[in-house]
Amino acid sequence: MALEQLRVTRAAEIREQPQDEHRWLVEPLWGAGAVGIIGGAPKTCKTWLALEMAVAVASGRPCLGRFGVPSPGPVLVFTAEDAPYQVKHRIESLARARDADFRSLDVKLIVETSLLLDRAQDLQRLRLTLANHRPKLLVLDPYVRLQRADENDARQVSAILSALRELSRTFHTAVALVHHARKNAARLPGQALRGSSDFWAWGDSNLYIARNRDGLLLTAEHRAAPSPPPLGLHLLAPQDGQDEEKIPVCLELRDESSPPHSTPLAQRILVYLRDAGPAPHRTIRAALRVRTSSLSDALQELEASSRLTRTPHGWNLTSNQSASP
Repeated sequence: MALEQLRVTRAAEIREQPQDEHRWLVEPLWGAGAVGIIGGAPKTCKTWLALEMAVAVASGRPCLGRFGVPSPGPVLVFTAEDAPYQVKHRIESLARARDADFRSLDVKLIVETSLLLDRAQDLQRLRLTLANHRPKLLVLDPYVRLQRADENDARQVSAILSALRELSRTFHTAVALVHHARKNAARLPGQALRGSSDFWAWGDSNLYIARNRDGLLLTAEHRAAPSPPPLGLHLLAPQDGQDEEKIPVCLELRDESSPPHSTPLAQRILVYLRDAGPAPHRTIRAALRVRTSSLSDALQELEASSRLTRTPHGWNLTSNQSASP
């Protein structure tokens, strides 16, 4: 069979991105159709962050309670280190935290005991699965359990990452690959990723989690967009005697743009709803970490002054209301 020459098009004739196509999967954390790494040292909540993205994309609810999902869609997840029932419980907790309906949430788990990206048969099975389910996001966690290659060998790593990019382009799906970073600090987060530098270079969008004295620090970088400022995070979990139904386990933002606790509670509520959108009482309480009675009183006052209204999705700003005092 005779080979055909490569397809070539003049730059000026390349079609523009349709206006109805969204630039972001999660704005401004992950690009639409982007491949990339969720990286961090062991026990830095990488899987929690990956599943947080999964719940946000599938539900359309803001990621981390703040970052919008312009075009929600189905999500496919494979976690090689956690049993399916453990992943189910995490997703259910995150859905409660973000006021998403867990039963209708279109997050599907690949429940095979293993998936090896450097094995042709497994890669073909993954291709067939993507063709059938057409997810907006594919989460693979973690890289070290998904192949038998030498992660320091650039040629072997590049072959696996190239295969994932080809799948992403073929099926128009974003790919989030969870990967470990070294514990020792590096000048740039991408330099701390274990193995070949191809991991860092591969990502269109990369998210890095590192521990600092205040908890966790989330850093994002993009190939074709400015990086947002780093964000403080911590894992919110019920304390002894507290009900997980009321305080579900989830990642919580602790960035400097949040109002300080000296700010009146009413103003903190308005700022939170401005950023996160409609939210029920329990979600606002978990985010602001205030007493139920104090929050109830503040919500009633804001409703009485026509600054808040009740909706089917929870409390929300009135149409003519901003978060300014």
